[in-house]
Amino acid sequence: MFESAELGHCIDKQTYRDEEGKLREALLNIQYALKERNEFPVVIILGGVPTAGRGEMANLLTEWMDPRYLRTDAFGAPNDEEAARPPFWRFWRVLPPKGRIGILFGGWYADPFWGWDGEQDAARIDRRIERIVRLEKMLADEGVLVLKFWLHLSRGQLKDRLKKLASDKKTAWRVTESDQQFLKQYDRQIEHYRDLLMRTNLADAPWRVVEASDSNYRNLSVGRQVLETIEHQLARPSVKQRRVDAPPLVSSIDGVRLLDRLKLDYELSKDDYKKQLEVLQGRLNGLSLHPKFAELSVITVFEGMDAAGKGGSIRRITAALDARVYRVVPIAAPSEEERAQPYLWRFWRHIPPHGHLTVFDRSWYGRVLVERVEGFAAPAEWMRAYNEINDFEDQLDDANVIVVKFWLAISNQEQLRRFEERQAVEWKRFKITDEDWRNREKWEAYIEAASDMIERTSTPTAPWHLIAANNKYHARLQVMRHLCDALEARLKRKEKKA
Repeated sequence: MFESAELGHCIDKQTYRDEEGKLREALLNIQYALKERNEFPVVIILGGVPTAGRGEMANLLTEWMDPRYLRTDAFGAPNDEEAARPPFWRFWRVLPPKGRIGILFGGWYADPFWGWDGEQDAARIDRRIERIVRLEKMLADEGVLVLKFWLHLSRGQLKDRLKKLASDKKTAWRVTESDQQFLKQYDRQIEHYRDLLMRTNLADAPWRVVEASDSNYRNLSVGRQVLETIEHQLARPSVKQRRVDAPPLVSSIDGVRLLDRLKLDYELSKDDYKKQLEVLQGRLNGLSLHPKFAELSVITVFEGMDAAGKGGSIRRITAALDARVYRVVPIAAPSEEERAQPYLWRFWRHIPPHGHLTVFDRSWYGRVLVERVEGFAAPAEWMRAYNEINDFEDQLDDANVIVVKFWLAISNQEQLRRFEERQAVEWKRFKITDEDWRNREKWEAYIEAASDMIERTSTPTAPWHLIAANNKYHARLQVMRHLCDALEARLKRKEKKA
């Protein structure tokens, strides 16, 4: 994969001067066209051999284009804030919105590129590569244009460059011990990177290997590829017009769905409820004070039909916790800022650090529920979301984030009763809207979508807990029990490992 980048490519100074001006003008024009179209973002990942000019290339692109619509981010070892969350959290935070360009030094390749010393766990590296492939596939499906550049130097070129830099007092600081180590293990390192690039060389996000020994050639080559690729993307039909069709999900032959078999009615007196709730809240509070809780974080997801009691269950959880360790995130229709990003972006940024709990009142499952039923997402979009969501939750679990998911189920008749009660009671009227009444007309469609969702996203690491909620007292106790059980089980695993 690196053979064509060791041919001695070079551009003379006069040709470079002649071409640079034209390229700068064209890049500015295409950048403004990208901003005007405002349909997709561009992510440029710069990787390569040490001293091949990643920093120079990023600075040059910033100089050639309008820096107001371009952002550069570099990634070294994770800081404390980043280390307390899943590895990809820090990359999701800096994704550019539609119409903008982001330059990432290494990006999500930072770990396998610069953290590899030949002795790391191969399974960990393989798992990270698989997740990179899935991430880039998802970004491409969401319309993000990903451009990946490997700036290459042969062994001899790297040796000469390090020697020249080290011999000059003004540039000697640029040569690090890791650069010298890379040179000593050049053949071994290059084989590792060759394998990495081959495994992540996707149709929608291919690697572009550029010989970097001659800066003129490197600069023009990268600049032209950025220009031509954005031009090509802008010339294509809009993302909405390019939506791929998908075969429909087939309902069961007898019409019986998963949620149709759930028992909804349970008897429980108010006195028994209060006694059990007090015990469970004390249990949850104690678990949150466990020494090992500081090494974990918790996400609770609440979904269900309107008026199923999500808010009441959430308040019983938060009442048991110190307000400094939890946060409730209510999810409504996406804002303009959120619509400018892939749909999972607005959830990634709310991932709690270790020692904290975040409650999602509605969640990323909107893609396969409301967006499916209301037609906001095409079948191909919500169909692929099942796998994207499972991968997302698997990453959370790997990072010691416990994901506890609740579907609160009520009957059609019980929902109607609660709606009418909300309209009759003055201080409950804010809970009922015209849209809630309209959604009742799509009851069957939502039950169908929810049944598919539960079946396809209930995994060993993040199972769904189906809560019969016709009786609010019973539902709240069940929620508390499942949450306590999940947290207690993970804390016991932590203690055993210790």
